[in-house]
Amino acid sequence: MEFDDVVRGRRSIRGYLKKPVPKALIREILEIAMRAPTSLNTQPWNFYVVAGEVLDKIRAGNVERNLAGIPHSREFRLGPDYAGAHRERQIGIAVQLFEAMGIERDNKEKRMDWILRGFRQFDAPVSIVITYDKSIQGSDIAPFDCGGVVNCIVNTAWNRGLGCVINSQGIMQSPVVREHAGIPDDQVIQTCIAMGWPDDSFPANAVVSKRKSVDEAAVFRGFDD
Repeated sequence: MEFDDVVRGRRSIRGYLKKPVPKALIREILEIAMRAPTSLNTQPWNFYVVAGEVLDKIRAGNVERNLAGIPHSREFRLGPDYAGAHRERQIGIAVQLFEAMGIERDNKEKRMDWILRGFRQFDAPVSIVITYDKSIQGSDIAPFDCGGVVNCIVNTAWNRGLGCVINSQGIMQSPVVREHAGIPDDQVIQTCIAMGWPDDSFPANAVVSKRKSVDEAAVFRGFDD
């Protein structure tokens, strides 16, 4: 696809076919995505790519700990709850997804199942856990650069027929992820990406999130027109 078509056409995929993704294809995606720009060429990212039995153990551990009420252990700063326009957008995409999936507002069982899908990495065949070295923790630059490579990964995957969703629920229980993905203590877990072949019959996959306009987001100064 042309670059513009990739960016405009990509959407978050939350339902996947039970079909493995070749390791060679993931390597190709990472190789291209790692051309993402970074501050001073530091390239802070590391990738722990998990599938099969390893990913199943992470899914099970995430679900078990969350159902047991164990507080999350994300390793990045969450900050305050969203408010104002940010909260409205958060609610807006949830409404779009719930309507697509036929999840009624008062159906607690379906709503809980949807939440657990996030902990299960949306049952995707692959999860890529992105980390950076703890030696550079404390600056916002490394997480910013990791965000850049994540964007490149999901777009490169889309260009090859794969779908992704960036999913911080999947790393909420960091001890589980560390244990089974083999992540050493000198790494900070930033986020993860669920990846696989999109299931076109899964209703939420057709959802296109509403985006604010350039006029809402950008301020232009010094131009003649």
